[in-house]
Amino acid sequence: MNSYKKAFIAVAVFLFSAAAISATEQKVTSPDEKLSVCISDTDGKLTYSVSLGSKEILLPSRLGLTTNFADFTKALNITSVKTYTVSKSYDMSHTKRAHSDFKANAADISVTTSDGHRMTVTFVVADNDIAYRYTLPRQKDDNPKAAVVLSEASSYRFPDNTTTFLSPQSTPMIGWERTKPSYEEEYKADAPMTDRSLYGAGYTYPCLFHISSDAWALVSETGVDGQYAGTRLSDFTSENGYTVSYPQQGENNGFGSASAAMALPGSTPWRTVTIGSSLKPVVETTIPFDLVEPKYEANAHYAGGRYTWSWLIWQDNSINYDDQVRFIDLAAEFGYEKVLVDGWWDTRIGHRRMEQLAEYAKSKNVSLMLWYNSNGAENDAPQGPRNIMNNAIARKKEMAWLKKIGVSGIKVDFFGGDKQETMRLYEDILSDANDFGIGVIFHGCTLPRGWERMYPNYIGSEAALASENVFFTEHHARREGFEMCMHPFARNTAGSFDWGGIIMNDYLSKDNRSRHKRYTSRLFELATAITNQVSVCCVEVTPQAVETLNATEKEMLRHVPSEWSDTRFIDGYPTRYAVIARRELSSGRWLVGGINGTDKTIQTTLSLGMLAGKNVILYYENKNRQTLKKEIKISSKGLLKVELPAMGGLVIAENK
Repeated sequence: MNSYKKAFIAVAVFLFSAAAISATEQKVTSPDEKLSVCISDTDGKLTYSVSLGSKEILLPSRLGLTTNFADFTKALNITSVKTYTVSKSYDMSHTKRAHSDFKANAADISVTTSDGHRMTVTFVVADNDIAYRYTLPRQKDDNPKAAVVLSEASSYRFPDNTTTFLSPQSTPMIGWERTKPSYEEEYKADAPMTDRSLYGAGYTYPCLFHISSDAWALVSETGVDGQYAGTRLSDFTSENGYTVSYPQQGENNGFGSASAAMALPGSTPWRTVTIGSSLKPVVETTIPFDLVEPKYEANAHYAGGRYTWSWLIWQDNSINYDDQVRFIDLAAEFGYEKVLVDGWWDTRIGHRRMEQLAEYAKSKNVSLMLWYNSNGAENDAPQGPRNIMNNAIARKKEMAWLKKIGVSGIKVDFFGGDKQETMRLYEDILSDANDFGIGVIFHGCTLPRGWERMYPNYIGSEAALASENVFFTEHHARREGFEMCMHPFARNTAGSFDWGGIIMNDYLSKDNRSRHKRYTSRLFELATAITNQVSVCCVEVTPQAVETLNATEKEMLRHVPSEWSDTRFIDGYPTRYAVIARRELSSGRWLVGGINGTDKTIQTTLSLGMLAGKNVILYYENKNRQTLKKEIKISSKGLLKVELPAMGGLVIAENK
């Protein structure tokens, strides 16, 4: 019995022979019977279609694999179907919900090619999520015992007039120091499906589709580890819509196969689609974690927290002993648990003085996190330390030293793509780090795919156009609101998002007076601690920024939350505005964060049922963009009229 079947409880099982199947179709519905999937083998092609009530979500879309021993895309017949229900409960503290109860209906659909090769497609259908994956058994005479998956026919055909919110995949080995794909491309909002991606290489997950005024769908994948490659979506074609695409051969500097190899019997990762009549199921989905299991036990208690980080504003020149002492002192002043020391520390501070710095941090009840280059031979990123994280012997030796001096985490940067070779590196780093009780953040990296649950020392990933770009160019500073109002509906739905800082500097410079300004308000930035989810939250506060903050802003900084027990979507529209409620794990209080990414004030009525009739603290901004607060009472119906200023924000805190 495979790990998926062990994890899920089969409540009812029915086995049908081919003769018992009505025609060549099999239907699987959600427990609430609103979401349905129909699988068919018409004309020898395996397809599936999806409906939400009477609304068509996916038109008949292809299923199938091409392998090095058989073609499972044509001449297929459904030969048996096993249906069952699944039920699962689990706890975890590093994502959007501390406890999840997952219930779904499922079917194992076995198909056979005309020459007798066999494959099973498993569909799992929950109330707002569907997932499917392929399993290849050993074939005739118990062979082959291994296979290479060359491509997938898996596709997503949405109805005409569907619009998209997508981030393009880059072609490999381009950009700064040949570091792309770095998963840092710009989203387009409400674009037609026929628009071609920027590089012609398709799109990175998650992919958000607006089907109609009352239908949304989010496409992604989960459960990718070192045993498979990561995938993406192709550009749109009129015949197949969007197709699951494997890595480009040039990724990882051309090293490693773009295909995926597996031992048989073996299964692919899960392809997932989250579907709702509103954006609520999209924002709140737990499907990335519902379908996977921990791969090892935690070797330490990986607590959430907050960290300061000199590099974003002070840049490379700040990676010296004295400046890092200043940021340790700043972390201690605000009660933060960690400080991240960025690249070049190996030459500008050195291992011996880093031991002294770690000791100083410990005296302030602060721990260090250290930056590492993932290279290797993946790209030309020059920052050190290099040639450690890509080498098992050097990596373990370094991690033993990190544990010895009390370093609590590492940030590993500049990965080379989605090949299985690269996925194996992610997993190896995580596994080795856990042996030494070290948490891990990834940057310049791919999307996490269920990793918080699979790897208990995984903290978060960048995998988006993040805060450094706000520093680098005024263009991205102006677009910060647009991007931050996109991520709750896409990037952050899939996993923890280390965007890299609640930015408190009014100007993107060390003196806080020169270069270009930050176009969002301070309260916008503070609200992103709620709208953005990550268990170890970066607070980009500098000594120069502290001098400009009022008492309310300093108070909010001292109480930046990081771990949640629940998440609820309140209001919003991708790239325009987002209002998210989260329940703080430590205090049990509800916090609501709202941000407006547009240049116009937004007035809306929030439905806050969890705060109905309760006293709360409302943090708001005046016309001068100063953060103020007042105590108010939410109506018995839980309704509250609010105003979100242009590029501004609000925070509502339950008064406990």
